Amino acid sequence: MAPAPAIFGLESPQALARALTDAFYLADEELATAAWLALALGKPLLLEGAPGVGKTEAAKALAAILGRGLVRLQCYEGIDAAHALYEWNHPRQLVELRRAQDRPIDIWSDEFLIERPLLAVLRRPRELVLLVDEVDRSDQEFEALLLEFLSDFTISIPERGTLRASERPVVILTSNRTRELHEALRRRCVYHWIDYPTPEQEARIIMLRASQVAERTARAVARAVARLRSEPLVKPPGIAEAVEWAQAIELLLAGGTAWPEAFRRALGVAIKDEEDLAHVRARLDAVLEERER
Repeated sequence: MAPAPAIFGLESPQALARALTDAFYLADEELATAAWLALALGKPLLLEGAPGVGKTEAAKALAAILGRGLVRLQCYEGIDAAHALYEWNHPRQLVELRRAQDRPIDIWSDEFLIERPLLAVLRRPRELVLLVDEVDRSDQEFEALLLEFLSDFTISIPERGTLRASERPVVILTSNRTRELHEALRRRCVYHWIDYPTPEQEARIIMLRASQVAERTARAVARAVARLRSEPLVKPPGIAEAVEWAQAIELLLAGGTAWPEAFRRALGVAIKDEEDLAHVRARLDAVLEERER
């Protein structure tokens, strides 16, 4: 199997970081280096971190700068091979068999094959990037299947034989670390832990993703969100919620809402849990005071 095209025309991690910025994703030096090495070595990239830190967005941005489509395999408890690899369209096969009568028909042709994410990227490795999202939500049986796929990028279809990728696909795995992944799977990958950005970094991200947001609003939201993440919340706001909160606040400010009140009125954009919302509403004055210190 041929390796993936070396580094895809990106001569350094710094070049990759600049390309990601152009794709509206702000990557620090460590993330850009890990992604660049994964591309250069033809290895999967494993991104771990809390929900909302931008793991999935990193995969989307990487696919965008490579000019490839993104195939997303969303993991969940009980996911099985049929949802990841392929399925046969049995109802259509039966219909065609009835129509064919005595005429020969190949019911194991591509016409009846339902392509799932792993098969799709195996057949078109130069066109697609595979994202295996939240792999920690799957069980160990599925993790073993994924490990086998990543070992040699082949799929065995009993009716068709073994299919092999013409080159190593670009693969990104994400994990919220709700459970430990098998050591063998980790060894296959280039690993990077993504943490929440600093308030300064998050303000830059907000302005990059929402250019209509004023710098004052972006910085204020970034500081407030950092404070909220230290509160005992069930679902602390992620980066996407920070961007959307800043956008909502900016809209309210443009409509004449006072500065502190705009934060309060737009709170439901950032906080998505009833108990969290009640807790933050009671603490918001302190959070905003923290913002001013």
